[in-house]
Formats: sequence, structure tokens, C-alpha cells
Amino acid sequence: MADLQSTIAQRKTETLYFQLAGEIAHAIASGVLQAGEKLPSIRKLSSQRQVSLSTVMEAYRELEDRALIEVRPQSGFYVRSKPSALFPPELTQPPQSPSEVVIDPMWLPATLARLHDIKIDFGFAILAPQLFPNQQLQRLLAQVTRHAPELIADYGRPAGDVELRRQIARRALNWGGQFEADEILITQGAIEALNLCLRAVTQPGDVVAIESPSYFGLLQILESFQLKALEIPTHPQTGISIEALELATRNGGVKACVLLPNFSNPVGSLMPDENKKRLVELLAERHIPLIEDDLYGEFYYKGERPRPAKAFDKEGNVMLISSFTKTVAPGFRIGWVVAGKYHQKIEQLKFINTFSNAMPLQRTIAKFLESGGYDHHLRRLRRACHDQVLSAVAAIERSFPADTRLYVPQGGYVFWVELNAAVDTLLLLQQALKEGISFTPGPLFSPSHSYGHCLRICCNEPWSDQHDWAIAHLGELIRQQIPLPAG
Repeated sequence: MADLQSTIAQRKTETLYFQLAGEIAHAIASGVLQAGEKLPSIRKLSSQRQVSLSTVMEAYRELEDRALIEVRPQSGFYVRSKPSALFPPELTQPPQSPSEVVIDPMWLPATLARLHDIKIDFGFAILAPQLFPNQQLQRLLAQVTRHAPELIADYGRPAGDVELRRQIARRALNWGGQFEADEILITQGAIEALNLCLRAVTQPGDVVAIESPSYFGLLQILESFQLKALEIPTHPQTGISIEALELATRNGGVKACVLLPNFSNPVGSLMPDENKKRLVELLAERHIPLIEDDLYGEFYYKGERPRPAKAFDKEGNVMLISSFTKTVAPGFRIGWVVAGKYHQKIEQLKFINTFSNAMPLQRTIAKFLESGGYDHHLRRLRRACHDQVLSAVAAIERSFPADTRLYVPQGGYVFWVELNAAVDTLLLLQQALKEGISFTPGPLFSPSHSYGHCLRICCNEPWSDQHDWAIAHLGELIRQQIPLPAG
């Protein structure tokens, strides 16, 4: 009975916020509310309409998602100053042949050397320290070592702490993951998991299919293993083209596939479940292992957590990778992999590579999961990332040229921006760094060094007037590179 009452109350609340959002949307469409006008505060509108604060908050979030209003930090909610004039990018068109991966060895050191001069960082996908539950984890770590001091002297096992693995398996039930603790291996972040998976199924000279554009960290790993990359066309909304992948894998030349179906880096795409199912079936039929990086799967903005492609895996052909580095504790370096039929091989490689992870840190994460603190933290983190992305998009719409293309992701905190073809984002970065502004230029996300007129924006900290200034200044620098129309 209590569950039924709770469900009825929830549906009533949902109906109220949809009604309120609809009324405000109608007022905007009819011109009653003009572009640039400030909306009532959440508290004031709650009082005016005799509804809860949460109802008003959800209504405003719905209007933000419809791109009808925008939030301005420390100021409030406003009708968007102009309707979105930006067009979404289209399906990418990378080279159709595999490429040797060669990353400019000077780019990363040169960029890192400038970090102390950076005022606003849109470049690195590293969230600000204040967004993490540092004090909670500090207290839990103290409790763990006080109650079980022997963990400090425990080497652990290659598979990892059984309590942590059990908690990961329990959480996977939420999206249909049917695996046991013994099927999970704990790693030194997602990077080690990715390294181990590639080592398990490839040899130097093999071809690996990847999204295009693709995370430059993955490209560096492919280069270090002397693997070739086959770039597959990708859409910023729906992810990799299954049709293009089907054609690319017909001749048996592809030995593995590495993808981020949920909120990929750098484009922020979310692959529909139907595509995930087709992807898993296609690769299983062709005996091509899929390494699925689900690092950003928990960063969804609304609704339910998107299912990994692993949810459709019946053959054990998918190696699912994730980590607590992005979500809760970057300094702990705790990742994990469910490797299916490749489990034994990867466990052997883990033994050789790093043997184990720090037991006190693993147990601390396990306690955080068990207590419910992780879910509470994730709700706040998702909200913060969504706000930061919406603020960035609104600033870009105000400041970048009208022919800019971008797609607002449904999760994560990175997105892809396509500029006028005349713009060189490598040159743009050099100019921006002089002003203390960083971002990541498009060529770094492609082994063929494509996307010279594109860039990735990371929304990694609470938005401020300084961020608005940085976006506006980037807009000015971009315009300087675009030739004036003839005549």
C-alpha cells in the first residue's frame, strides 16, 4: 500500500511540473515572456503557484532541456536571449583505411608546461576537486584502517577486494548486468583496464576499430602497442554508425573494437539500445571482441541509467570497463573490468602488470557504495555537470559565429564543437593559451589528424563570469580566422 501511495504521489508531482513547464513554454512562444527576461526565483514561483520547490526546479530543468530558458550563475533563470542558432554536427567522414597512430610527442609536455598559467581550463576532462566527496571518503578511510589495520600490510589479490567486487556486481543489477563478483577484476583505473584488454586480444600490427573522433588517450595506447586504428563514422547524437562498422569488418581485418556507447569522449554521443544490441550481435558473429569503456555511463542527466552494450552480451564477447576515477575518487585510481571469456587471460596480465590495488582504498570505495553515499553523491554530481554544460552551450550560442555546429549531450561533461572550415584550432589554442584559456583541438582525437576546425569543450567546474569571458574571447579569436565575405 505504501509503495502504491508513493507511486501516486510521484506521478502527481511529475504531472505538476510538466503542467508548469508547459504553461511557461506557452508564455514564451506567445511572446508574453520576452527573450532575455528574468523568470521568478524558484522560491517565489513556488509561493505564487502553491507548489513545492522541487516541482518548480523540475519545471525549470525541463525548460532548460528544451533550450527555452537558461541559468546565469549567481543571477537566476532567464528566457533564452535568442533561440538556438547553432546546427548539430553531422555524421563524421573519416578515412576508410586503417592508419598508423602517431601522436605529436611534444603536444602534451608543451600543454602541461603552460597549465600553471591557465585561468580557465576547457581542455582536460578532470572535474574540479570540490565536486568530489573528499571529506566523506577521508572519514571512511580512517574507519577502514582503524577497524582493519591489517589491510595496510595486505598485498591483496590480482582480482581485487571481494567486498568491492560484490558491490559492483550489485549495482550492475540496476541495468540488467548478470555477473558475479568472481567475474570482476579491479584495476588501476580504467586506463590499466583498457591496456590489459587490448593486450589480451591484439598483437602489434593488428587493426582496431574506433569511433571517429576518439579519445586521444586511447590513441596513445594504440600507438604504444603498435596497433593500427580504423576510424568509423560517428554521429554526436547516436554514436558510431553500425552500417559503416558492418562494412568495415567484412574482410576479417579488424581484430578488436573499442567504443564508448554511453556519452562518448569527445562527442558526448549516446548510442540507442537498438544500436547497442545490433553492435554486440554483429561483433559476436564475426568473432571480434568489443572493449566497451563505460567511464561516463553514470553521468546521465535524466531518466534511468543507460544500459551498457554489455547488457546485450550473450557470448562473453564484451569486455566492460569502468572506474570510480571520474565519479568519486580520482586519487584512488580504482577501476574495474568484466571481461567475459577473456577473464583468465586478463587476470594473468594483471598479475604481471601491477599485481594488485591498494586494499584500504578498495575497501573504502566498497563502504561508500554500501552506505548509499555513492548514489547521493552521483545525484549532485550529475546536476552540477548538467548545469555546467548548459551554461557553456548558452555562452557559445551568444559568442561563437552563427555557423558553429554543436550537439548538446544527454550526459557527461564534454561536447564537440565544429567551427567554420577556415578555422585552425591548433593555431586557435596557441592564441588562447596566451590569454590563459585552454581547450583541446580536434586533430588530437584522430589518428589521421582530421578535424582541424573542431574542438572539445570540457565543463569541469562550476560556471562563473570568468568562463563567460573565456568563451566570449574564444569567439573573438575564431572570428579573426574567418575570411570576410567577398564584395
